[in-house]
Amino acid sequence: MKCASGVPMLLKSGSHSPSVDPSAIIAPNATLVGDVRIGARCVIGYGACLIAEGRPVTLGEQVIVRDNAVIRSTANYPVDVGNAVLIGPHTALFGCTIEDEVFLATGTRVFHLAVVRKGAEVRVNAVVHLKTVVPEGVTIPIGWIAVGDPARILAPDQHDAIWASQKPLDFPATAYGLTRGPDGSVDMRELTRRLSESARRHRPEQH
Repeated sequence: MKCASGVPMLLKSGSHSPSVDPSAIIAPNATLVGDVRIGARCVIGYGACLIAEGRPVTLGEQVIVRDNAVIRSTANYPVDVGNAVLIGPHTALFGCTIEDEVFLATGTRVFHLAVVRKGAEVRVNAVVHLKTVVPEGVTIPIGWIAVGDPARILAPDQHDAIWASQKPLDFPATAYGLTRGPDGSVDMRELTRRLSESARRHRPEQH
């Protein structure tokens, strides 16, 4: 592992510590927590956070993670990134799979159990919702939303159509194990309690 100056934060969580290939380049203020596995010739940019909160975060070979990206697994869902992938600045990945040769532009979001197939492109500020499969070679336009399997690709002003596809996917149950109330709301006290307890269980320790 190489870094320009300083030392990146490699933190143990539970019994797991990050594993970084010697040829990878990690920015000095990047943070890797828990079972994070960085492959050959990867580059992790300034301010990037890769957090394995239970299941592993795995990057293949020659994955470029730009500045301030967030990649986070959960207790149930790993993050698997293939080879020759570019993950743009301010991108956020949660418990998803990114296959080889994918381009994720600045500010993209990919949620739990989503799969972005080989050679696909997710452009600036676009969203791939949970349990969504983006087919091989498909492009999600700037700011648009992909939802479902097979993915429907919808403009951000198509809220009703997005919600019609998104609602059956049940984000609160998938991400947090919570059922919506009769009015569609989520018990935020219970949600935040669970997240607080989970953070304490996986409290990072200095590697």
